[in-house]
Formats: sequence, structure tokens, C-alpha cells
Amino acid sequence: MYAITIPEPGGPEVLAWAEVPDPVPAAGEVLVEVVASAVNRADLLQRQGFYDPPPGSSPYPGLECAGRIVALGPGVAGWAVGDEVCALLSGGGHAQRVAVPAGQLLPVPKGLSPIEAAALPEAVCTVWSNVFQVAHLRPGETLLVQGGASGIGTMAIQLGKAVGARVAVTAGSAAKLARCAELGADITIDYREQDFVAALREATDGAGADVILDIIGAKYLQRNVDALAVNGRLVIIGLQGGVKGEINLNTLLRKRAAVAATNLRGRPLGEKAAIVAAVREHVWPLVESGVVKPVIDRVLPMADAGAAHQVVEAGEQVGKVVLQA
Repeated sequence: MYAITIPEPGGPEVLAWAEVPDPVPAAGEVLVEVVASAVNRADLLQRQGFYDPPPGSSPYPGLECAGRIVALGPGVAGWAVGDEVCALLSGGGHAQRVAVPAGQLLPVPKGLSPIEAAALPEAVCTVWSNVFQVAHLRPGETLLVQGGASGIGTMAIQLGKAVGARVAVTAGSAAKLARCAELGADITIDYREQDFVAALREATDGAGADVILDIIGAKYLQRNVDALAVNGRLVIIGLQGGVKGEINLNTLLRKRAAVAATNLRGRPLGEKAAIVAAVREHVWPLVESGVVKPVIDRVLPMADAGAAHQVVEAGEQVGKVVLQA
């Protein structure tokens, strides 16, 4: 088969569409013939040499895919050869075939193509596990999504609105903010022109956000705490703005607030399977009814993964950039 390989760390130009050995499904795994995958920030970090796959995972990038099951490993039940599926991966999605733990499979939602479904697993599982399982967003609360036009951001907007929350977003252009508003965002903040803390306070009559989903990290740490409401919850899932920061603990104490930081890729198989099962139960009905939709900026050939990396690295897209095998 062919896969996107990383012969050496570097820019998008180092990515190579090369022939590699076919994966073999181990016990509890299935082999998926990939129709499409999507590009995530973790793929860019892996290409740059900063984010190796977890031990035992595929060495190729790609944290999600959609396609068809072509073989079952020993001990797999509930799935059959020919089933159309999408999957949460630890790596290997940017290839013609990938071995997937059965607990990380989801059926392609009714009414969606595999190309559309390829944009769902990583974003949905990330948002569900952090906004709802960690931060426990409730109806009527305010959710602030940093980077609302990203793949994760566009999904967080839709899921926040689906449960009856008020959703605020930050983004870096009027066009991106307009797209976020189309998806349901109630409060749109241009972080290049506005102080998001002041803008959010004004929009919420001084209350702030009950939950903040943050992809920036250190650069926004204290400002995110300042933006929290009393009993607010900040969940950090990205480090685009650095890894070391300071916070005023007195602010945190006075607000009786909480800060959590999580990732998805390195979690044990059982935890990932539990998240995927919850997504299938709670989110898949919303997708199949059209309440929640994949947001795809563009579809490119998988062999042109370097061009896709350039788009994501520059932050040009709204939603996901999908690679078609």
C-alpha cells in the first residue's frame, strides 16, 4: 500500500507518498481500507518532529479516517467485512489501509459519505470528552471556544448549541467569525481587534464564561482565568501559544474555578473506547438528524498532504481539510 511518510522532520515539503508494508490487524482490531482522512494539528507537530505517535501505533500521520472494513482480526465481534466505518486513530490514517482497535470504530452516519464522515471522529471525540465529560457544560451556560473556526471549534459550536448553551468564539477575521455565526455562535470576538476578556464580559453582563475550551495554552492562561465565571471550568487541549505560563491563584480561588488539561491521542484503549461509545450514543443521533454537521473547508488528494499541511499551518481553513485516498 501507499502512505504519507515523514523521512525526516521538517516543513510540508518533507512529506512523501511512499510504498510501505500493509498493516495486519492484531487481536481486537479490524483492517480498514481508507477512503478519506483529515489533517489535524497533531499531524503538523509529528511532521516537525515534536509529537511522536504513542508506542505501538502506526508511524504514519492521520488521527482519523473513514472507509470500509476489509478484514477482521481475532476476537472482533459486532463488525463485518464491508461495513462502512469511520475511526478515531492514534496514527496511520494518511494511508490506503490502517489497522484500528474495534472499540474506536463508528458507523458512517446515515446520510453522510465516507469523505464527510472522515472529518468527524477526532473533533467530535475531543469536544465530547472535554466540554461534556470533563467540564460538564450544562444548558443555559456560556461556552467560550478559542479558535472557533478550527475543526474542533466548529464542532464545539454545534454541540454547545445542541445542548442549549450560549456559545462565544474567538477568530482572527470577519469572514471566519461570520462562518462561526452561521454555525450558531451567539458571541463573536475578533482576537486581533478586541480584548476577548473585555468583550466577553460586556456580552455576558460581567459574568464571563462557564466553560472555556482552549487550544492556545500558556499565552492565554491568565486571560482565560480572568474570563471565567464563578465556578467556571477551563479545559486546555492545545499548546499553540506555548507550554509555560503563570496564573494568579487568588483569582482562581475567588472564582472557585477549575483548570484541566487533557489530550486524546495518548489515552489507553479502554478510555478511548468509552469516549467513542458515548459519542455514538449521544452525538451520532444529532449528526444523522442534521443538527450537527461536519464542516469541511476543502478536499485534496492524499498524495498532496503537503499542500493540506500548508493550509492548516497558515490557519486558512474553516473546519477540516480532508485528504481523499
